[in-house]
Amino acid sequence: MTENATSHPSVTRVVDQLRAGGVGGDVRWFDDATPTAVHAAEALGVDVGAIANSLIFTLDGEPVLVLTSGSHRVDTVWLGAQLGGKLKRADAATVRTATGQVIGGVAPVGHPQPVRTFVDTALAGYPEVWAAAGHPNTVFPTSFEELVRLTGGTPTAVEPEPGN
Repeated sequence: MTENATSHPSVTRVVDQLRAGGVGGDVRWFDDATPTAVHAAEALGVDVGAIANSLIFTLDGEPVLVLTSGSHRVDTVWLGAQLGGKLKRADAATVRTATGQVIGGVAPVGHPQPVRTFVDTALAGYPEVWAAAGHPNTVFPTSFEELVRLTGGTPTAVEPEPGN
């Protein structure tokens, strides 16, 4: 793992938006892609729950971004009902159009246009969380509060509480 080892247009857009938002954490580049939360957590030596997955769904046909803890799976039926619509996983073309980034490297920021965002409240349980930085080989450190501020996101549970 190296810091700022190389450049990529998507990563540059993410870094520019992070700096504009006052975020100082450096993007880390891995030698190999870390396309899943498990891979990223292993590479960083952190709990999988501290990985903020950036997942694009459609809510009644409109792209939305759900930043979820790596320890959670988005319950699309439950979350869609909470949001008042039908939530479906977006296809690769929709992800690329909405974010300008590829699946496995989607960052919470650096998109061509703002994407309505929901931030998993489980991420608040970690003092530091890691998110992709626009390329499958990149991550950057942040916090739950910073993700909410940077994205204009809404803190949201992404699955029902156990027993509900």
